Amino acid sequence: MADGAGRAALVLSGGGARAAYQVGALYAIRELYGKRPGNPFPILCGTSAGAINAVALASHAGDFNRAVRHIARVWRGLHARDVYRVDPPALFGSGLRWGAALFGGWVVRQTPRSLLDNAPLRGLLERVLDLSAIDPALARGDLYAISVTASGYSSGDSLSFFQAATDVLPWRRAKRVGVRSALSIDHLMASAALPFVFPAVKIRREYFGDGSMRQLAPVSPAIHLGADRILVIGAGRTGDEGRVASEDYPSPAQIAGHALSSIFLDTLEGDLEQLARINDTLGRLEATQCAAAGIGLRPIETLVIRPSQRLDTIAARHARSLPPALRLVLRGLGTLRSEGSTLLSYLLFEPGFTRALIELGYHDALAQSAALRRFLRIG
Repeated sequence: MADGAGRAALVLSGGGARAAYQVGALYAIRELYGKRPGNPFPILCGTSAGAINAVALASHAGDFNRAVRHIARVWRGLHARDVYRVDPPALFGSGLRWGAALFGGWVVRQTPRSLLDNAPLRGLLERVLDLSAIDPALARGDLYAISVTASGYSSGDSLSFFQAATDVLPWRRAKRVGVRSALSIDHLMASAALPFVFPAVKIRREYFGDGSMRQLAPVSPAIHLGADRILVIGAGRTGDEGRVASEDYPSPAQIAGHALSSIFLDTLEGDLEQLARINDTLGRLEATQCAAAGIGLRPIETLVIRPSQRLDTIAARHARSLPPALRLVLRGLGTLRSEGSTLLSYLLFEPGFTRALIELGYHDALAQSAALRRFLRIG
């Protein structure tokens, strides 16, 4: 495209195993888009597990149909062992290290890095992703920009590392920075490094963790990269799920699940609400009024696809598909009880669960087929 008019962006949020939901939605979009040439989303923005899906799309930007089929094939066959070590020595060794650090810190000088070892994920990404295909896609015009967001543990900044056309400029806002960079597996590992669960990754001078942490404006990278239409595929709550009475003290798993939900889901909802308010305000003003007032904002068309069912409820039905040693560890945290299933839903990389989420995402997207057709400009 010669200018920024009409560029659509796809924003894929984080959520560990929950990101399988995005694959189902993409499969429905693939069917609606049909065999039309080109890429319906020249701008791709991903965070955490969503960053992995975004980069997979970017590496096949010239063939959207093929890209979605490739991503779906990987997710449908995914097991926990492909993402993190689930063998007893690794799991129990991690438990011993954490126990030693907590109760014998004065003796053990080296603190544990994470609860789980996600070295298998790096190997998987190296096998299934071709990051060298991104630059050629940019040169051909099949892709305009791709960003991966991670959170700096030292600076506290939310950094969006991006590869893009030459006219895209870096940006700096309060605790939000856009940095041009050749994307690597390290960027993906950093973006998907769930706090406490997976180890931080050092990029240049700083250690980075999951991009959803301190990401106050998850939609903003797409706007900085030049989008005027944004499709968000979330993997969070279905809306107001109400309050449930409980007499029992919350388990560690319930507290951890609540914290992860706050990291992954709440900021996205808040950012979308703010964007809707800005669009409403701009819609009440004439272009001349905006110019006279020095308002440099532009209206952004948005569409959101989110789960119609609770993903933690689905996860609870598939808890027994986890490897036995991992089930034993998670049971001690309360993860296998109903109130702990939110944490389970982030870690349940097993075919039964991921396929159920793919199916749900597919049907939820098709339920918005009319809106998706308008968004994609395909009638």
